[in-house]
Amino acid sequence: MKIRSCSSSDIPAICAIYNHYIAHTIITFEEIPLAVTQMQERVNAYTQSYPWLVCEDAGEIVGYAYASKWKERSAYKHTAEVTVYLKHGATQKGYGSALYAQLIEQLKAQGCHVLLGCLSIPNEASAKLHERFGFKQIAHFSEVGRKFGRWIDVGYWQKVL
Repeated sequence: MKIRSCSSSDIPAICAIYNHYIAHTIITFEEIPLAVTQMQERVNAYTQSYPWLVCEDAGEIVGYAYASKWKERSAYKHTAEVTVYLKHGATQKGYGSALYAQLIEQLKAQGCHVLLGCLSIPNEASAKLHERFGFKQIAHFSEVGRKFGRWIDVGYWQKVL
């Protein structure tokens, strides 16, 4: 397993991983699959300020993690939202933990003070991952999203570095 910075050649694999979650889960509230060009634009925008990491195993991208702005106001510049996605079927193998360990280390070195994870609820695997890294649930919003014909709750997990 190798954790490294995302390169443009990784974008099709990242897009395929993410599009699975769009089409089949409530993990993301996006409802329309992204084109590779849209994902490239997203990666380019986010990496202006924060890392975007990929996990490669046996030459295959099996997951990715990144940080993004939490809010636009300048006073929030030391707070970032963090996210991890793993290829369908590649969970429970340590990829998510390896990605988060590296991402958190880089964000701390970059001067981030607070990290936030925004999770659709229920999402036990993601909640456990965040809690393993010292995140605490600090908010629960009821029925704020709607996907697949049902209302979905959202929670925030916070880690102060």
